[in-house]
Amino acid sequence: MGNSTFYKWRDKYGGIETSDIKRLKELEAENRKLKQMFAELSLKSQLQEEIIKKL
Repeated sequence: MGNSTFYKWRDKYGGIETSDIKRLKELEAENRKLKQMFAELSLKSQLQEEIIKKL
C-alpha cells in the first residue's frame, strides 16, 4: 500500500471501529442491490407504459 493510499484510507476510516467498517460495507452492498432493483423495476415500468401506449 502506497503512502497516498494509506492516508486516503486513514482519512476515510481513521476514527471508525472494525464493527462499524463491517456494517458500512454491508450497507453499501445493500444499497447497490436496492439501486439495481430500482433500475430494473423502473425499466420494466417504462416498457409497460410503452406497450400500453401502443394498444
